Amino acid sequence: MAKDKKKDRHKAKAANAPAERRAERGSEGTGGGHHAARAHGRATQVDASLPGTRPELMELHAAARARRNGAALDSPAFRAAVMDLERIEIRIAAVDRAADPPLG
Repeated sequence: MAKDKKKDRHKAKAANAPAERRAERGSEGTGGGHHAARAHGRATQVDASLPGTRPELMELHAAARARRNGAALDSPAFRAAVMDLERIEIRIAAVDRAADPPLG
């Protein structure tokens, strides 16, 4: 079987990256540093102005999904609905984590 040159080229490029970049990736130049649970450049903020119960949040979520689905793709209304969904989902996750025992 032929040698995977693309893979070797990627490893060489990663090994030559500055130390800060290698540390950000979580491994020393071997790739595979991405992890779904790691923050992607910004801290998550819980919007405390949203309701504090899961049923109320689920109603807001359904309304935001309907607005998103009814808006033209990449329109300002679409983007606003997506941002609302993000805020609501973060609040739902916070409510779930605060439950005893945690739901998430």
